[in-house]
Amino acid sequence: MRQAGRYMPEYRKLREQHSILDLCHTPELAAQVTLQPVERLGVDAAILFADILLPFEPLGLGLSFAAGEGPHIANAISRQVDVERLPVVNPDTDLAYVLEAVRLARAALPADIPLIGFAGAPFTLASYAIEGGSTRTFTKTKTLMYQVPDTWHLLLGKLADLVGAYLTAQARAGAQALQLFDSWVGCLSPQDYRTYVLPHSRRALALASEAGVPVIHFGTGTAAFLEDFAGAGGDVLGVDWRIPLDEAWRRSGESRAIQGNLDPAALLAPAAARDAQVRDILARAGGRPGHIFNLGHGVLPETDVGAVRAVVDLVHGG
Repeated sequence: MRQAGRYMPEYRKLREQHSILDLCHTPELAAQVTLQPVERLGVDAAILFADILLPFEPLGLGLSFAAGEGPHIANAISRQVDVERLPVVNPDTDLAYVLEAVRLARAALPADIPLIGFAGAPFTLASYAIEGGSTRTFTKTKTLMYQVPDTWHLLLGKLADLVGAYLTAQARAGAQALQLFDSWVGCLSPQDYRTYVLPHSRRALALASEAGVPVIHFGTGTAAFLEDFAGAGGDVLGVDWRIPLDEAWRRSGESRAIQGNLDPAALLAPAAARDAQVRDILARAGGRPGHIFNLGHGVLPETDVGAVRAVVDLVHGG
């Protein structure tokens, strides 16, 4: 999941001097932030520091971040014409700064620490683009999805192609694994996921798989349609804390690798309670190959760095 963030003093120091977009647009700074968790926490892989909405800039959607309010999309999508006029994005030129950050981070990392690239999944990107920012209800998103399905599928098809190309470009630049990140897909019913999202996620994952590196497919709130979510593709399935790890593994297929799934809030618990949850996940994995221990989502800003390091050490100690 996301590794760097406001829970780290090193990151907060940089944010005092630079906006989130400045960090993303400056490859040297993005690479520096990418390395911070590796140096501080002793994790086994680095995750590229970027924002999933960066492709909105070359799409002409007007991305900005308001202090304390999250992303704002100035040119939100609401009509067929909005989708039709979206340009084709060439990641090698339009998102060159991200690829340079990949190259710099890869060059600076130890040889035994792989670098994971990532991108937002078609549904999650579409929800931001339609809502104009974050949402709890997804009212505009689902209205467009239900009322003008042709426009919906046109939008998600374009986003799937963009995301697939973006991920493969990251692999060419040096990322040794890729993650498709579907933060908001859990707001859907199983039938809606199958009808409106699954084909586009499958397209994005198939394109990313052409890069020849492992691909992680992650979503939150997917327990109700986990088999379909797993069926969309990917070498590794990321699951959140709302489903026991062993149940998720059984339902998604024992031959697939799985990533997860400690509740990020568990890092706020007393050490004994936190460690008990970690040990429970490890017990459910049963020592099977293919388990990537991870949080079920990103580290919360209130988290103490020492708690994260303690979990890393506990997992390493078995």
